[in-house]
Amino acid sequence: MEKTDLINPPLVSVCIPAYNCEKHIGECVQSVLNQTYKNLEVIIVDDGSTDRTPSILADLKNDHVRLFHQKKSGAAAARNLAYNKSRGQFIKFLDGDDIINPGMIESQVELAVTNNKCIISATWGRFYNNDIHTFKFSPEECWQTLPACQWICSSWRNGHSMMQPGIFLLPRRIIETAGYWDEGLSLIDDLDFFTRAILTSPFVIFDPNAILYYRSGNSGSLSGHKHHQAVQSAFRSMDKATKTLLAICTGPEAKMASANIWQHFIYTIYPQYPNLVSMAQEKINQLGGSSLPFVAGGVTKRTASLIGWKLTKQLKNLFRLP
Repeated sequence: MEKTDLINPPLVSVCIPAYNCEKHIGECVQSVLNQTYKNLEVIIVDDGSTDRTPSILADLKNDHVRLFHQKKSGAAAARNLAYNKSRGQFIKFLDGDDIINPGMIESQVELAVTNNKCIISATWGRFYNNDIHTFKFSPEECWQTLPACQWICSSWRNGHSMMQPGIFLLPRRIIETAGYWDEGLSLIDDLDFFTRAILTSPFVIFDPNAILYYRSGNSGSLSGHKHHQAVQSAFRSMDKATKTLLAICTGPEAKMASANIWQHFIYTIYPQYPNLVSMAQEKINQLGGSSLPFVAGGVTKRTASLIGWKLTKQLKNLFRLP
């Protein structure tokens, strides 16, 4: 594969959307500034924050950090603006409440310069209550180097449709080919964007030494929103992503992987959105069915084994149970 000269290390642009993240944006940016790799720029777009985020960002501004502001337009628009202001050969999109390990960018760049037509991925895990000591890895089948289609099928096989933006290091040329973030999407907009980007890459190269620390359980976080507009966004993103995959990868693995993320979507939203459930089920039927079981724990698992998952979900919804 084509190589890049490490005597002149490539510029890496870290693009961060920020909205009302006064509690976490400083820690996020500091994790980038503390990288062992120094030829980088941090581009932060404040998406119309109404808390102390703008003033905190102003204090963080330095020779490596550039700050821009926009009216509230959503994370996708903020990422697009940050990308358009970037100058790097390689791009990392990082959410404003996440953290990366100090050697992440250096480790990923070492792989990127010898595989510079490919996307580099990483490990990740969750931590809770803002306590990094609660961090645990979230191993996935796709934690390996794979051709693009196989990587996506591996990632989707368990039905999970969220791709963590911060795990990837992308060559600029891939973004220019795949296209920008869809600004009409909110919930799981990363699924649409990274499906297009990954399928523009021949391989996804896995870096076991790069770690994303995903802050989980934030009240008010986008991933916690289940209102109708957010759920519709998730449906549109899944529809776009599955069509993108199936236009290129036509085998049974791609069909099953696509059916499984639709099945997981149904398990998540049932019974609140019957129209979307019906449309998702029709897509599963067209794909030949799903192999994804209903996964739960504790009382929910025991109840589902007795009365079925649908009635269990109906009862939980009726009594507003978690």
